[in-house]
Amino acid sequence: MLIETEATPNPATRKFLPGMTVMEAGSRDFPDAESAKASSLAEALFATGEVEGVFLGRDFVSVTAQPGADWRGLEVDVLQILLDHFVSGAPLFRPGTAAGIQIDDAAGFDEDPADADVVDQIKELLETRVRPAVAQDGGDIVYRGYRDGTLYLAMQGACAGCPSSAVTLKRGVENLIRHYVPEVETVEAV
Repeated sequence: MLIETEATPNPATRKFLPGMTVMEAGSRDFPDAESAKASSLAEALFATGEVEGVFLGRDFVSVTAQPGADWRGLEVDVLQILLDHFVSGAPLFRPGTAAGIQIDDAAGFDEDPADADVVDQIKELLETRVRPAVAQDGGDIVYRGYRDGTLYLAMQGACAGCPSSAVTLKRGVENLIRHYVPEVETVEAV
């Protein structure tokens, strides 16, 4: 099995492509070792002691190194862990975890029912134009809500904490969304 490695715009994060489906649907972000208990793969990556975050996408795994970690050694460890996992055919999530629970994208936002068409347009653009582009960089972008002309999005994986994520969000995503959905005045990260 060959696992390809790609750099991402976030210098602390590498994207690993095992050449197979990682997640059948959606994505999963493990921002810390505590959250990784749901997945033996994510937990093994955190066990290196040099990993700060793990993100599972459709066909990739993004790993974020802790500050000061040396990718030359860490990359070898990550590749070995990924190889062991995918060759063994082990499940991605532990039985009995909350891995299958879906959280409402707009949790915490009281959206105006009159904005339903605007929200549908936003979600369609995010799904078809934005998320595929962000996934190429080893991350994801998630809809969190829309209220009074402001669109709230969350960056995950390689995009969370990336030095260029604010520019991507404001210049890239905001301009695209505003072009197609003029009701959106600004985009904010949450």
